[in-house]
Amino acid sequence: MYTLQELASLVGGTVVGNPELEIAGVSEIQHGQPGTLTFLSNPKYKKYLADTKATAVLVADGDLLGTKAGIVVKNPQLAMTKILARFQSPLRTPKGIHPTAVVDETATIGSEVSIGAYSVVEAGARIGNNTVLGSHVTLGQESVIGEWAMIHSHAVIYHHCFIGDRAVIHSGTVIGSDGFGFVTEGDTHHKIPQNGAVIIGDDVEIGANCAIDRGTIGNTAIGDGTKFDNLVHIAHNVKIGRGCLLTAAVAIAGSTEIGDFCIFAGQAGVAPHLKIGDRAVFAAKTGVTKSLPGGKIYAGMPAREIREQNRRDAVFSQVVRLEKRLEKLEHKLFS
Repeated sequence: MYTLQELASLVGGTVVGNPELEIAGVSEIQHGQPGTLTFLSNPKYKKYLADTKATAVLVADGDLLGTKAGIVVKNPQLAMTKILARFQSPLRTPKGIHPTAVVDETATIGSEVSIGAYSVVEAGARIGNNTVLGSHVTLGQESVIGEWAMIHSHAVIYHHCFIGDRAVIHSGTVIGSDGFGFVTEGDTHHKIPQNGAVIIGDDVEIGANCAIDRGTIGNTAIGDGTKFDNLVHIAHNVKIGRGCLLTAAVAIAGSTEIGDFCIFAGQAGVAPHLKIGDRAVFAAKTGVTKSLPGGKIYAGMPAREIREQNRRDAVFSQVVRLEKRLEKLEHKLFS
């Protein structure tokens, strides 16, 4: 339980209304509950503001509150993120190794580590201090996980993979599987050995059911602070920079290099052996077929700057309308 003033101090905001109002949790603005705090950042939800039953509202513009109590802050969504963390119920993660876990005697386990039921830690693996492995996690030979990491149940980390501090890896994700590499002779596909590693930086979060392939000769690398949604596939020898955001069903083909702070919306894809500059943004379902500079927004297949793609889409729509008008004129002339 926090007062409105305590929460405002947490996020650097200004209280409107009674600062001593007690807030017991958070709720969605369209399903607001008494005793909770909600927020408004997307204009689409403004229609719910007048009728929400939440006790207080986080807003960027105090004039929107009317007679309601709230907190005025520059970025309501960021502020709500900090407040949600205060109300988050911590997971119970007892320290130590569960009796059913199998930990090789040559593995190195830091202090205050938690290893869950039926997990396997193979020979030569190392786990840093305060890291948590959920149940049924596999950590392969000679792989390393840093400090304060959270590896959720049923994640699989192959041999010779390196994961930084404070990493979060969700269930079903596989790190270090073989890249898709074959040489075809006649009707036979000969597998190319995948002898590289996967190197993941600090503060990286990887969603559920992702696949990150190991390198063929060099390494697949993910930069510090990069975040993956669920169902992302990273092929062998891909290099991804710092602070990138990859949303659901994005696929990056082999040996592509992506700069820092790039954003890929859902189902975007990148062909192999390309280079993407820093801070490039790709709209949903964009198909990247050539190297592209950073600092621009792209859309379409093949990817073009979004203004150009929008112009092309508009022309196509006009052509369709003209075609329908022409059909009507032909019908009148020849009927």
